[in-house]
Amino acid sequence: METGIARHGSPEALESRVHRGTNQSGMRDHNERLVLSLVRQHGSLAKSDIARMTGLSAQTVSVIMRELEEDKLLVRQAPLRGKIGQPSIPMALNPEGAFFIGLKIGRRSAELVLIDFLGNVRAMLQHSYRYPAPRETVEFVTAGIKTMRGELTPAQDKRIAGLGIAMPFELWNWADTAGAPREIMDEWRHRDIRANIQAQCEFPVYLQNDATSACGAELVFGRAGGARDFVYFYIGAFAGGGIVLNGRLYSGPNGNAGALGSMPVPGPDGKPTQLIDVASIAMLEKAISAKGIDGSYLWTSPQEWGEIGPDLDEWIASASRALAYAIVAASSVIDFEAAVIDGWMPLDVRRRLVDAVTEAIAGIDAEGLKLPVVREGTVGIHARAMGGASLPLSERFLIGPNTSGGA
Repeated sequence: METGIARHGSPEALESRVHRGTNQSGMRDHNERLVLSLVRQHGSLAKSDIARMTGLSAQTVSVIMRELEEDKLLVRQAPLRGKIGQPSIPMALNPEGAFFIGLKIGRRSAELVLIDFLGNVRAMLQHSYRYPAPRETVEFVTAGIKTMRGELTPAQDKRIAGLGIAMPFELWNWADTAGAPREIMDEWRHRDIRANIQAQCEFPVYLQNDATSACGAELVFGRAGGARDFVYFYIGAFAGGGIVLNGRLYSGPNGNAGALGSMPVPGPDGKPTQLIDVASIAMLEKAISAKGIDGSYLWTSPQEWGEIGPDLDEWIASASRALAYAIVAASSVIDFEAAVIDGWMPLDVRRRLVDAVTEAIAGIDAEGLKLPVVREGTVGIHARAMGGASLPLSERFLIGPNTSGGA
């Protein structure tokens, strides 16, 4: 049934529309999400294009798009002339339609990002540390949200539709690897960080694994090249990843699907080890520190590492071999179209790593498999924070590209 779409154009309704709950049901909600998802995917679409793509009647599409325009989620573009009949008027997403906050809690740094409805970054804050402490993290978030909201107009502030947290699950288990005091890391075991932040916000707060969130950012904001099934690796302090199936992020019943950092791969001595113990940037820092050099710049200057020399060459060689085996292993389970590699690293290092992975795969016996194309990610160093911001965007305005840990 395609009728019965209620009108809600009053100012009060517009505000409640952005802040309404995420458990809406019914044809209206689904169809509006479908339209917004298609417009996001294609940049702009006319009513006739959407009717053709969705199978909805022209009248239904017209009503939906009028509602979305009144709610300031869509804006009209210049008419397309030159065809017989009335000129076609494409509709595009309104950048001011909604705003989202993303928080990345990493093992060596935290990031807070504010994006608009198109995914443009409006504000970004970063806090580096030797290890994450719950109290300091909450203080950083509290001050950061206040700063970001203070730079918005009252109308923009009312359109903040949610905050998403991207962080490693069971962070307390990484105390030894992160070189952090166990008593500090154990605080995470008893801390409900989502509830702590939710208590400060009138909009919903979501939580998801950090590497899975980065994968979600690639899906929502990246340029996936049309791939609907891909395996994704994010190389940060520790390596992790996610998987996309049929154009949707799949996180599994416990949120741990695509826990690629735990995948067994051959170690430097040929014995099995985990990907996280070879391909993580923490391994590069360890090699640098062994020579008495402070490697903290790896976390504070991800856009430019400068000249590292043989240590970087050796890390790329070992990390690429491990990633190659991980990609081949993953491909024996699911027929992926692409393997995407991104990370907290300069673009030239990422390019070198991807090229080395492609070369390493060629030396692995993959008979019987059709291996995916290996390519660079397109979101970059802020993928985890952007992925956090994508959680409320996906949960509230799109058709199932993301699977969050809940609000």
